Amino acid sequence: MSALVLLHGLGANGRVWDGWGGPRVAPDLPGHGVAGSLPGYTFEAMAAGVAEGLPVRRGLVVVGHSLGGVIALELAGGRYGVQVDRVVALGVKVSWSADDLGRAGALARKPVTWFEDRDAAAARFLKVSGLQGLVDPAGEVVGHGLREVDGRWRLAMDPGTFGVGAPEMARLIAASQGEVVLARGELDPMNTDADLTALHGQVVTLPGLGHNAHVEDPSALDHVHGQAAS
Repeated sequence: MSALVLLHGLGANGRVWDGWGGPRVAPDLPGHGVAGSLPGYTFEAMAAGVAEGLPVRRGLVVVGHSLGGVIALELAGGRYGVQVDRVVALGVKVSWSADDLGRAGALARKPVTWFEDRDAAAARFLKVSGLQGLVDPAGEVVGHGLREVDGRWRLAMDPGTFGVGAPEMARLIAASQGEVVLARGELDPMNTDADLTALHGQVVTLPGLGHNAHVEDPSALDHVHGQAAS
């Protein structure tokens, strides 16, 4: 039986997968939630951090959302002491312009923003993670993404994670030692069917869902990852 590993996207944390049933491992990516920060953020460094904390290292099915999808593909390349049988990369942004990278780099260089109350910090978390309207601002995923220090609030996320860069998707897919499925919500503005099919032959589009399809409908990916998880 395969072990299911769930990797969240930029700005979120492992609690975003709470709606998924069954046994699974859903760590915080480096620089998110309670995971430690890194001196610099690359896909390789983040994958190494995830691999180090995995309790199971063989027979993995890794479902990753957005940034987590890239980390899943990186893990599947066989360089981190884990055996990945299947990757489902959901909602990955595969087309990056110079302006996209410039904006991300500028955000990475900004200092931590502090808020005077939890509500303001929660609103910022929801905006950064793209989870507005999808999770309760008072709920666990938001609380896990915030830190209170001396009566002020900040995001747990390290701003430096914004600077991880653009993934080399074709190389990552080709290097994967496990089966790869690219998935997207039909309404996801971060990518298109054409973007994904130009990269890979196994593409699944989830009708009526957006970028955070895994939160909108946790059952939507059951048939995608479940083929190898039983």
